[in-house]
Amino acid sequence: MPDQPAERSPDAEPAPEPAPEPAPVPSPDEIAEELAEVSPLEEERRYPSTIGGAFYLAILALAAVGIGFVWSGDWRLGVRLLASGLCAASALRLVLPSRDAGMLAVRHRLTDCLILAGMGAALFFLVQTIPDQTP
Repeated sequence: MPDQPAERSPDAEPAPEPAPEPAPVPSPDEIAEELAEVSPLEEERRYPSTIGGAFYLAILALAAVGIGFVWSGDWRLGVRLLASGLCAASALRLVLPSRDAGMLAVRHRLTDCLILAGMGAALFFLVQTIPDQTP
C-alpha cells in the first residue's frame, strides 16, 4: 500500500498555512508626497481655540495676581481675588456651551459649577470670618 496517502488521525494538527507577505513599507518621499496631496480641512488653529480658553487664561492670571498679593503680605485681598476668580469661572461655566467652555469644562456642567462656586464661597467666608491678628 505504498501508493495510498497516509491517513491522518482526527487528532492530528492541520498543516500550517503559509505566512502572508508583509505589506511594503513606504519610503519617506512617498509619505511626503501623500501628505502634500492631503488638503487641510480646517482653518489654521487659533490659540486659545475657544472663548472659554481665553476666559480660563484670564482667570488663571487673576489667580496669579491673588497669589502675588498673598505673598506680599495682604492675604485677605489675595484670597478675595482667588475666590472671585473661582466664582467667575463658575458663572462662565454655567453660561458657556460645552463646546466653547474650553478648559473650564472638566466634568459635567453642574458638577463644575458647584465645585467652583463652593470653593469660591468657602474662601469668601473664611476671609470674612478669620479675625485680624494684628496687635
